Amino acid sequence: MSGAALRALHHGRAADDPLVLPGPWDAESARIFAAAGFPALATPSAGIAASLGYADGSTPPDEMFAAVARIVRAVDVPVTADLEAGYGLPARELVERIAATGAVGCNIEDSDHRTGTLTDTGRQADRLAEIRAAAGGDLVINARTDVFLRGAGGDTDLAEQVAEAVRRGLRYAAAGADCVYPILAPPQVLRELADRIGLPVNAIAVPGGPAPRELGTAGASRVTFGGGLHRRAMDGVRAVAEALRNG
Repeated sequence: MSGAALRALHHGRAADDPLVLPGPWDAESARIFAAAGFPALATPSAGIAASLGYADGSTPPDEMFAAVARIVRAVDVPVTADLEAGYGLPARELVERIAATGAVGCNIEDSDHRTGTLTDTGRQADRLAEIRAAAGGDLVINARTDVFLRGAGGDTDLAEQVAEAVRRGLRYAAAGADCVYPILAPPQVLRELADRIGLPVNAIAVPGGPAPRELGTAGASRVTFGGGLHRRAMDGVRAVAEALRNG
């Protein structure tokens, strides 16, 4: 599957029909989602980390790339991979390693895990531009910004967060991103973000929040789930374990 095929799925969609990308954490879950008819999949770093026995954000790069490769091999639909902040790899090496897995898209976030803060906008835009230059048009880049994640519970008001997300989104768009992912952006600002940035916007569906169709109507062109589907599946396993323990 090509990056062009995945990219095309983001465009020309009805407002109530966003691109819904389930998040498989292993080959079997990928097969199940593909068999259900989803046209593409998006691996979650948190779900893969948990399935491999790591805390979110601490999966060794070699194990993450190997897990993505197993998922890609298991299905015949395009796969995009959450690769956190890119593991500090130079752009060309990162692109080569993505290509080796067979994934045709990647999610790159603008958090600095060493400091727990947002990466400088210019530096992140430069990194995205380097990734785009190394990949050409073969890779769909989903540029995640953690403005709303980092601002949750802080002193920054929503209007300031929107302004910063737009500022970053425009820089990332100019650097070659295909999609912007303002994770945890309130649904009521999705349309404004999409209109002002000018790229498809990825929204996350969370338990108790709006359904994917509602997020689409609110302005999202693409909906992902983070590690939520893995957690939901593990709730089922936990229930089985408790039933077995109780006889």
